[in-house]
Amino acid sequence: MSHYQIAVIVGSLRKDSLNRKLASAIAKLAPADFSFKQLRIDDLPLYNQDDDANQAESVKRLKAEIAAAQGLMFVTAEYNRSVPGVLKNAIDHASRPYGQSAWAGKPAGVIGTSIGAMGTCMAQQHLRNILAFLDVPTLGQPEAFVHARDGLFDAAGDIGADSKPFLQNWMNSFTAFVKSHAG
Repeated sequence: MSHYQIAVIVGSLRKDSLNRKLASAIAKLAPADFSFKQLRIDDLPLYNQDDDANQAESVKRLKAEIAAAQGLMFVTAEYNRSVPGVLKNAIDHASRPYGQSAWAGKPAGVIGTSIGAMGTCMAQQHLRNILAFLDVPTLGQPEAFVHARDGLFDAAGDIGADSKPFLQNWMNSFTAFVKSHAG
């Protein structure tokens, strides 16, 4: 049996981030042959092309963790109808220098939650555009624009009963997508 390591990139640094909570809770819906590792992006310097030839240790670590993964899961907040700057910064670092992108060819899922009814749909669309350019095959359906409201998480922090069927379907589709793309 193969094992699939998924690199999880949460587009929020907030201590009580709903998206970090979603990332942790939805990972529990995956089959046993999948494991999830949330990657650290809060220690990356601001991207500067002048540093491409001498990347910071935090950037090298991020790129190595992405390289070791068989798939990617982006769980993003939405800031001003787009991706958070910290997420874009991480994406830029790991895609550089030109021709040495850690992202290329890695199958990805994109999901996110917010208290707004649109549930990060604009951020996810912008992220999908970025990932397409970076040659990251991305799960197209089902999309998951998750409205964070009472019941999304249960008392233990797991996915609540009302949301579980939808999010289980998303996870089933994502894991099948990763398996179909993993070499």
